[in-house]
Amino acid sequence: MDANLFPAAEYWWFYLAFTAVIGTLLALDLAVNRKAHVISVREAGLWTAGWISLALLFSVGFYWFAAARVGGAARQVTLEFLAGYLVEESLSIDNMFVFALIFRYFGVPARYQHRVLFFGVLGAIVFRGIFIAAGAVLIRFHWVVIVFGVFRIFTGLRMALEKEKAISPNANPVIRLARRLLPVTSDFHGSSFLVRLNGMLHFTPLMIVLLVVETTDILFAVDSVPAVFAITKEPLVVFTSNIFAILGLRSIYFLLAGAMDRFYALKYGLSFILIFVGLKMVWLDDLAGGRFPIGISLAVIAAAIGVSIAVSLLFPKGGSSRQRHAIMQRLVGGVCLALCPIALLLGAGVGRDRLGLGEIAGLRDEWFYFSGACYALCGWLLVRKAPR
Repeated sequence: MDANLFPAAEYWWFYLAFTAVIGTLLALDLAVNRKAHVISVREAGLWTAGWISLALLFSVGFYWFAAARVGGAARQVTLEFLAGYLVEESLSIDNMFVFALIFRYFGVPARYQHRVLFFGVLGAIVFRGIFIAAGAVLIRFHWVVIVFGVFRIFTGLRMALEKEKAISPNANPVIRLARRLLPVTSDFHGSSFLVRLNGMLHFTPLMIVLLVVETTDILFAVDSVPAVFAITKEPLVVFTSNIFAILGLRSIYFLLAGAMDRFYALKYGLSFILIFVGLKMVWLDDLAGGRFPIGISLAVIAAAIGVSIAVSLLFPKGGSSRQRHAIMQRLVGGVCLALCPIALLLGAGVGRDRLGLGEIAGLRDEWFYFSGACYALCGWLLVRKAPR
């Protein structure tokens, strides 16, 4: 697909109008939640449903807008928006685990957490805009795409293998700089970030928390923004999908705050998504003649999230780590065994056109047969070697 369907020089007004609408929505959010209070699960659920509904409504409007502007490419860019939104929203869930650790570490009262996340979102929008603008320039070079893809694969593997996240705010250079600029009060002063004591300005602990949240989100953006560029080369689609995902992050955090530990398998789903988008950048797009079918990408991403959530709920985190490891290993082995006959059927030509693979030039039957054999071997080994 042409990477300049919506060039910024021509569609600057769209960016401006979209940003103005988002600013209005955030102002409304701030007005409704002006008084510090604990966000209930019901309230968080309503806000979550509202933000997701807005994203879906936007996708419908964007389809009609794109249809009038770029014709037949409208369906493609709309699916890219939905896939990008899903990737960004799912990766944002990983942020929430870290945010929960940060709030717990600093002992932030529940009634002030929404204020921290609100201003955190404002900062995230600014930094995401900068990263997306830089990415739009860099992504034009094929070697940059390869580097980003390799880094995504490495990040996905690291996420799957790393242990429980730990935070060290005192090691954060931004926090060390803030403590040098102004003294920090020992106690919270309501929802204020700055207070004047004895004629001198002081940071409150809430400001330190906000700085930790902002710097943490910047690090996450290094992962998430290139991941969405793996889905689409359109900066407009990357920007809008990122912003909608960020808007829903706060309400989803409060919706899941008390149940995050239950979704222990989610990190494996997210790591799979990162590895998939990395492979898409490094190999799959070139294999597909420049653009891997977006419908398959969307299905793979949705399936990875759904399976990881289902595993977390069906096999609660309560047994020993050895038991959970055995369950996960058998499940992955079962998925590999299920993929084996699918690969063999595709090698025989069954269903290839329905999946959009028939249009890919140079796609050889042997690759499917080899993939099927690999799936069979991996599945057999995983199931056979799983702890008893």
